[in-house]
Amino acid sequence: MRVVIQRVNYADVKVDGKITGQIGKGYLILLGVGPDDTEKDCEKLVDKIKGLRIFADENDKINLSVSDVSGKILVVSQFTLYADCRKGNRPSFVNAAPPALAEKLYEYFVQICNERICQNTQKGVFGADMKVSLENDGPFTVVIECNNGVIS
Repeated sequence: MRVVIQRVNYADVKVDGKITGQIGKGYLILLGVGPDDTEKDCEKLVDKIKGLRIFADENDKINLSVSDVSGKILVVSQFTLYADCRKGNRPSFVNAAPPALAEKLYEYFVQICNERICQNTQKGVFGADMKVSLENDGPFTVVIECNNGVIS
């Protein structure tokens, strides 16, 4: 399982011109699911994200979590995080989870974010053509992977 976390001042996601998720200050999380990923991977990642300190404190030191700043979370499914670009010019996505598993774990990840980090976690629409708008804060972007319950 892979996440790209962007610290944002605001972000939203639209499907067919309608906003399906919108936040102010917080994290835009792009979530990619691999074929061997499990609910345990979701839980480990959410716990890591919860403790991640990438917001500045009163001394301008990167020392605060999203919860410390009352930040919000927007999660967008992104199978393209598993793109394999080693051969040719067209990415292969054979390393991404099958849609049924990916959707199940995406929904579970959002549920766990909602329970452990931020009530009213926002989300996109799995499998839809989404338009994501954001204003990076910093910019500050972090990539985290979890395989077999181990963060890397």
